[in-house]
Amino acid sequence: MPSITINIDEDVKKILEKRAKKNLFSLKEQIQDILRRSAVNYKTGTPTTIKVDDRLVEVFSRQKRAKKKKTKKK
Repeated sequence: MPSITINIDEDVKKILEKRAKKNLFSLKEQIQDILRRSAVNYKTGTPTTIKVDDRLVEVFSRQKRAKKKKTKKK
């Protein structure tokens, strides 16, 4: 399996370690799970544009989506 190196802040690392402990994962397994879920949920086609300077944040961010309200017929 190819390896990828990323740099994260100490605060982010603590949060990920806490989340990994809760899910009974190692830190590496938790990060792999997050990336796997993101890749699975990524929709093909033209994504809606997000106005973000950082490309990684843009790729892995979710937008709030609400169900469309149905209009009642009279």
